Amino acid sequence: MRPLRSSMASKERIPRRPPPDFEESEAGLMGAISEDGFLNVALNDSNQYGPHSMIMLLGIFASITGIVLLLLMALT
Repeated sequence: MRPLRSSMASKERIPRRPPPDFEESEAGLMGAISEDGFLNVALNDSNQYGPHSMIMLLGIFASITGIVLLLLMALT
């Protein structure tokens, strides 16, 4: 018989890391990102908009990659 889930929750295989320093911002998405800097928010989660800015960073890199691949296909 398997042990209950509550007893397994205390024995995690991979321990959780402590949460990063976090400062809530009262400004909107763009205001909060411009306050702390785009890369600081995206990579260091300096405020609550870290996941949003990471998605924006992903979109930027995907667009750049797509443009480079399109240019390389046009050259060959």
